[in-house]
Amino acid sequence: MPDNGDLNPYGIAFVPKGVPAWSTLKPGDIVVSNFNAKSNLQGTGTTIVKLVANGKPVTFFQGKNFGFTTALAVLRSGFVLVGNVPSNDGVTVSSAGSLLVINPQGGLVAELKDAKLLNGPWDLTVLDLGPLVKVFVAEVLSGTVSRLDLSIGPNGVKVLSSSTVIASGYQHRSDPVAFLLGPTGLAFDANRDVLYVASTADNAIFAIDRASRTTHDGGVGRLIYQDNKHLHGPLALALAPNGHLVVSNGDAINADPQQPSEIVEFTADGRFIAQLQIDPAPDGAFGIAFGRDGNGQLQFAAVDDNTNAATVWTLPDDDRN
Repeated sequence: MPDNGDLNPYGIAFVPKGVPAWSTLKPGDIVVSNFNAKSNLQGTGTTIVKLVANGKPVTFFQGKNFGFTTALAVLRSGFVLVGNVPSNDGVTVSSAGSLLVINPQGGLVAELKDAKLLNGPWDLTVLDLGPLVKVFVAEVLSGTVSRLDLSIGPNGVKVLSSSTVIASGYQHRSDPVAFLLGPTGLAFDANRDVLYVASTADNAIFAIDRASRTTHDGGVGRLIYQDNKHLHGPLALALAPNGHLVVSNGDAINADPQQPSEIVEFTADGRFIAQLQIDPAPDGAFGIAFGRDGNGQLQFAAVDDNTNAATVWTLPDDDRN
């Protein structure tokens, strides 16, 4: 928890290898975005916290009137992208939100707003090509997924005309407990050019083909995993080094009191592999991420927003497992 008392961690992301040496973010550091303020009202959090191995967590960025979501990524350039869906009262959304671009020193560079492309940025993932970044964003207020093609350079950030909505039709609605339900977790397989989408309200995982190149809206895409035994409102989504997908269950849909706050691993063709509980109470699992520490060791990280904590597991560096 940061010094201002923000609660309810949502997004978590590793700082990748290759960030500038002058950046305050170093390879292997982890950043966490907070959705709630000290008041515990949803959509009022204003901070991103930096976690350092064997060090005290520090506030990397603090703004105002945000409500930072799971939409969080650190680019090789050191810039941080984070989405927000703000609320004044913790019950109703006060605006469509935006996507912030924060420099490696923790300074705000740009706030991107677009009525068509950014309508409740709930989660994101990126294809980081250096000066060109393709940002896939799940829009919880419209049930869509957008691709923002960004040019990031010395002259600032520019949204390219090739940016477009690439998927739509996911169930979305407000919820008295979960605040909002809609498309959430996104994971991109660059080798296959496939974007995977965890749709919370649909309780299912979909795949969007040619995601980095498509110029049209492909609907919800291909259904690849629908498993009422193991899926309980899927939220964050991550692609594991072995090609499997890993998703966190938020328990707002198809809840099972015997399986609360679980993280589920499954194959890209929809075969269940394993599950892991991170909290004995429901609604604790949210942001998840794979990355590497400062020594290059493979790690997996997950937040528990019941306890306002993050756990990092060091993994065997063997993609067969």
